Amino acid sequence: SADQLAAQKVGAATKFPSLEIGVEGGRQAGNCDSGYSCAYSSSIAWRTESSPVAKETNPRLIFERLFGGGKGDAAGYKAASYKKSLLDYVAEDARSLRGGLGSADTRKLDEYLDGVREIERRLAKFDRPGEAKGAPGGAKAPTGIPRTMNDHLRLLGDMMALAFQADLTRICTFVLANEGSNRPYREIGISEGHHDLSHHQRKKDKTDKIQKINTFHVEALAYLLGKLKAVKENGVPLLDSCLIAYGSGNSDGDRHNHDDLPTLLMGKGGGSVKPGRHVKYARNTPIANLWVEMLDRVGAKVTSL
Repeated sequence: SADQLAAQKVGAATKFPSLEIGVEGGRQAGNCDSGYSCAYSSSIAWRTESSPVAKETNPRLIFERLFGGGKGDAAGYKAASYKKSLLDYVAEDARSLRGGLGSADTRKLDEYLDGVREIERRLAKFDRPGEAKGAPGGAKAPTGIPRTMNDHLRLLGDMMALAFQADLTRICTFVLANEGSNRPYREIGISEGHHDLSHHQRKKDKTDKIQKINTFHVEALAYLLGKLKAVKENGVPLLDSCLIAYGSGNSDGDRHNHDDLPTLLMGKGGGSVKPGRHVKYARNTPIANLWVEMLDRVGAKVTSL
C-alpha cells in the first residue's frame, strides 16, 4: 500500500517509519465479505501483497508506544500503573533543553508538553484496569479505550497530530471505520448497523441515517485538521506541510460500486498542492494515480503502483 511504500523509502528519518491506528480491531484471517479474507476489510496498510499491517485501537498503548519507549517499556508501564505522567520522567531533560532555547522555541516546547499532558489527563478519564501481558513486575496497564466513538476518534486524532508535531513519524493510516463495519451509532441516535444501512435501496429513512453517519465521520476529520492547523512550524500551520487523503473504497454501498470514488485531499504538501478545488476526472481514471502523486511529493517517488 502507498503508506508502506512511503515508510520503506522515507520512514528511516523518524523513530517510527509509520503509524497505523483505528477505532475498530479486526481479524487477519477467515472469510468476511464475498469470500474474501477478513484482512481486506480490516486493513488498509499492507507491507507486501500478502502481509497486512495490524492497526492499534487502544489509545493507551499508542501513547506508551510513542512517548514511553514502546509497549514493553518499564517507565511506560510504571506511569500507567502508578498514575504518574510520563512527563514526570523527562522533567529534568525538559528543563535542561529549555535552558538552551530561545523564546519562540521555548513556547513551542511548552505547547508540545502541554499537549502530551492533556492527552494523559483524558486517557486517565477513560482508563479501566486490565492485565498487561508481559509487563515488568506484573504491573497492570489500563486499557484506556473511551466508551463513545466520538471520544475515541478525537483522542486518536490528537495523538496523530502530536506524533507529526514531534516528528516521531511522518506517515499514518487512520481507519475511522472498517470496511463492512456493522456497528451502530447510538450516540447520534442510530441503532441500526452501518453496513445494513449502506444497503439502503434508495429508501429515504436509510439514506438520511447514512448521511448522519457520514457527517459524524467528517466532523471527526475536521477536528483532526483543526489540531494540525493550530500547530505552527516557523509560523506556518503544520497542516500546510501535510497531505491527507480521506475517502472510502465504495461510492455506493448499496451496489458495492468502486468507481467514481468521492475523495478529499487536504493540506498543501509543502506548497506542492493548491487546495480549495473540486476536480472531476475522466471515467476510469485509477485512484492509484493519486497515491503515486502523493508519494512523489513526500520524497518517495515511484513510477507505478
